[in-house]
Amino acid sequence: MRKYYLDNLRYGIVLLVIFYHVVYLFNSVGVITNVAIPGIPQMDVFLYLIYPWFMPCLFLISGISAKYALDKKSGKQFLKEKIRKILIPSIAGIFMIGWISGYVTNQYVNMFAGNAVPGIVKYFIYCLTGIGPLWFAHELFLAYLILLLIKKIDKKNKLAVMGGKVNFIALLFLVFAVWGSSLILNTPVIEIYRNGIYIFMFLLGYYVFSYDHIIEILQKYKYPLLAASVVIGIIYTIYFWGQNYSLMKNLQNPLTNAYAWFMTLALLGCSKAWFDKDTVFSRYMRPRNFSFYILHYPLLVIITYLIDRNFQVNPMVFYIILMILEAVFLPVAYEILSRIPVIRALLLGNWNKK
Repeated sequence: MRKYYLDNLRYGIVLLVIFYHVVYLFNSVGVITNVAIPGIPQMDVFLYLIYPWFMPCLFLISGISAKYALDKKSGKQFLKEKIRKILIPSIAGIFMIGWISGYVTNQYVNMFAGNAVPGIVKYFIYCLTGIGPLWFAHELFLAYLILLLIKKIDKKNKLAVMGGKVNFIALLFLVFAVWGSSLILNTPVIEIYRNGIYIFMFLLGYYVFSYDHIIEILQKYKYPLLAASVVIGIIYTIYFWGQNYSLMKNLQNPLTNAYAWFMTLALLGCSKAWFDKDTVFSRYMRPRNFSFYILHYPLLVIITYLIDRNFQVNPMVFYIILMILEAVFLPVAYEILSRIPVIRALLLGNWNKK
């Protein structure tokens, strides 16, 4: 039986990622973006309230989904599917659309300092500087590999048995493990690859939160969890206001990780209680979810650049225009690209003939 609350929460987070990136492009706290356009500092409040938890939550949901998939498929079948649907698009996307963000970045920072550089070299540099949200797919595929390795070692499935025994108090105290995971396995230069916390959240999804009775516990305590999350989120935002929230020292702070954990628990409980239903919109989003995630950022960046170079726009109006244009052109871009066989397969991970 399909878990509609997971589908709805997953695409809800993807839509939130799109909104986040609209605001992020104009942030005033020093987070590096692909454009250099001043925004409204007060709008940054949304960045603080969203950033700590939305990707950890997405990895946890992916872990839950992996459990349901592996209940029906062998490890070999599962890996083959993920290579086609996740790994290949995450690599092909760098060279097919990643250059767009890199090109736009160069229009603002002049990466080559006026030096003559061959076009092919520029292209590869643009691609590598325009990875954007594709990092999620790289990290997710690594999590799949680690999961399959653990399953091969844990042949008696002892970890899953332990995960099923977790109670509400244990769920609360897992916040310390989440904090600890944020301190390890982080890449030194490209800090966005936070291997520790993302893989840990993925494994928690697989071994703990894939149990229906665990989700029912969260559903039962949804109001206290949501209230605690809101309070912690406000405290977090006030404490870090004006700082670059994406710096590793801030991401490793206990307050940041407490907010990420309790909001994740609250969202799972609330989604199960209020959004465990199939709708016309959810049926529309379900097969497009990953594609929208892949396509939204390069599209957003190029629209922002074209508006900035050709029009004088009030900052608040700029936010609104971007949201509207993204909502219009993202589905259009998907419908066009999904009808081109090679692009549909390599970029969107859809290898079906129809």
